[in-house]
Amino acid sequence: MSRIKTLQDLFRRYRRPGDFVIAFLSFAFALFLAANLPFQTTWVARTKPVAQPAFWPAVAIGFMVLFSTLHMIGALVSERIPGRLAEVIQWLKALEYVAWFMAYVMLVPWLGYLPSTLLFTVTLTYRLGYRGWRWSALALLFGVVVVVLFKTLLHVKIPGGAAYELLPGAALRSFFLTYL
Repeated sequence: MSRIKTLQDLFRRYRRPGDFVIAFLSFAFALFLAANLPFQTTWVARTKPVAQPAFWPAVAIGFMVLFSTLHMIGALVSERIPGRLAEVIQWLKALEYVAWFMAYVMLVPWLGYLPSTLLFTVTLTYRLGYRGWRWSALALLFGVVVVVLFKTLLHVKIPGGAAYELLPGAALRSFFLTYL
């Protein structure tokens, strides 16, 4: 009989340490979108409300404001659970990988897609704690597979690196710019 729940059990609120922070951020973002809605969409004269370009974005943002407000109220009236700062610090640690990716994106125009990808995969593998020549070889193999997949098989247009201009011979330079 433990599988049967009452209505109160179904709507009981189980707060987590970072719940208030998420509630506040989603509420602030919803208000930001609502404040910018008039500048991003238009209402056309003599058009049905449902056919208006601004109607569905307004409905979506209206519901975002409503539900983020309810989430914020729920977070404010719930008992405080210790550990909010530790939870937020854990979220902020994830921003390190955003920085790694941004560094990779900034290196590609300088070094080229292949060298940047190889450097990125090996460095990130080492950063994640996988050390040794086997992990480095696996990271290099993964980098080569990614470059071959995207540049050669999928024909994704990624600009060649400035370092490719230093290669001797037009044929080698052209090969690197096209395939690597």
